[in-house]
Amino acid sequence: MTDEQPQIIPHLQRPESPQRPSKLAKFDGVDFSGDGEEEEEEAGEFAEKNMVPNPRIQRYLVAIEYLGTRFSGAQQQPTGRTVVGVLEDAFQKFIGQPVSIFCSSRTDAGVHALSNVCHVDIERTSKRKPGEVLPPHEPSVVKSAVNHFLQKNEGDMMVIDVKCVPADFHSRYKAQERTYFYRLLSGMEPLSTFEKNRAWHVPEELDILSMQKACQVLIGRHDFSSFRASACQAKSPIKTLDELSVTEVTSGTYFPSPAERKQSNYTTEGLVSIANKSETDSVTGNSVGEAIQGFGIRKRHRCIVVTARGRSFLYHQVRLLVGVLKSVGTGDLTVSDVERILEAKDIRTASPMAPAGGLYLGQVKYDLPSDI
Repeated sequence: MTDEQPQIIPHLQRPESPQRPSKLAKFDGVDFSGDGEEEEEEAGEFAEKNMVPNPRIQRYLVAIEYLGTRFSGAQQQPTGRTVVGVLEDAFQKFIGQPVSIFCSSRTDAGVHALSNVCHVDIERTSKRKPGEVLPPHEPSVVKSAVNHFLQKNEGDMMVIDVKCVPADFHSRYKAQERTYFYRLLSGMEPLSTFEKNRAWHVPEELDILSMQKACQVLIGRHDFSSFRASACQAKSPIKTLDELSVTEVTSGTYFPSPAERKQSNYTTEGLVSIANKSETDSVTGNSVGEAIQGFGIRKRHRCIVVTARGRSFLYHQVRLLVGVLKSVGTGDLTVSDVERILEAKDIRTASPMAPAGGLYLGQVKYDLPSDI
């Protein structure tokens, strides 16, 4: 990991918690701290109003995907390999000078991202004529160049999209909505090598209907103190959960089984979809994803995905929610117990937190400007 690069906005450091990295503290007396996904909207607006745009600098919004297994988290830290550290290093190799990366969501160690978003300011200067400012790079050039250097650093991160945005567009404070996915694999079979650190293996069968009923208790605006880690620095435990759902999906993200390949081919009756196959399986008693077994063919797990969507989340909120839903699925908790846990406003009443490896930041939604 690279050492922390000089920051555009000076920031003081709080004493580090043993449970999470230090964060932005204050800027001109305004609190910039928050938990992993907490937005400090007022602080963001204050920073934007007090920032003087530099016409020589272009701000880019950058979407990235990564496997979180070998990262100590997204936020820059004094030690350990981080998402921001690796990305800053790739940008520095591209443009020849240090940059500061600001992420929309500061995922924890081991958490993956299908799409996390950050912003970076770049001043393009001539390498032949030092001091000469050139027109900004096209987003496609930024994407290709940064990916070139990322692939030389473990290859577990990639830029998936780049867009030019105004100088006051902040990837964190402008985010309108965040969606997280959590993967659980249910079944007695040992977890596949290909799924290691990418899902939570639950040997017991999960009662999806009960899990879905428990979701209804948790959706909406609540005091989520029972789902808030002790290291959380958010000012308030009150959050609005716009969606919390449990869905069973086809297990195995890699290759179709013989039955699935046969079902997806054209027949004399027309195209038979995987959805139709699922309906047939439910009648015959087969679980979704169960395929014709043969020697050397691994039996698939049931794959259950928990989706959590909202504007912001408390530190470890999603993983604590999943822990409770899993306990409902195994029968260790009832829907009434979930109501009791929510009303208790005490994390000690909640189930053990779900492991980091099953959590994926799926999407960060913005109202993006179209004239840039």
